[in-house]
Amino acid sequence: MVSVKFYDSVEDSLLKFAVIIAKADGKWVFCKHKERDTFELAGGHREENETILETASRELREETGAEEFEIKPVCVYSVTGKTRVVKEENVETFGMLFVADIFSFGKI
Repeated sequence: MVSVKFYDSVEDSLLKFAVIIAKADGKWVFCKHKERDTFELAGGHREENETILETASRELREETGAEEFEIKPVCVYSVTGKTRVVKEENVETFGMLFVADIFSFGKI
């Protein structure tokens, strides 16, 4: 079973991933996953020496082609349980949820 919790804040070093809810011209922006037949929100894992905001901005650019955008943090959340990334039952993994308005796109 997977459990999701929301937090006001956590220690920055615990934040491992970013997820971005994005809109452009009043429409929601989703990404088609290359390994699954699903549409998903932009997001991904934090790289070494990267702030969580840099992670969110990079993932938004890479996955949607966004060039000009405004991005803001919403909240911290965690996922506990087996997922495709975490294979153990009782591991709590933390991430930051962001919201973005995209003003222009380039190439993906």
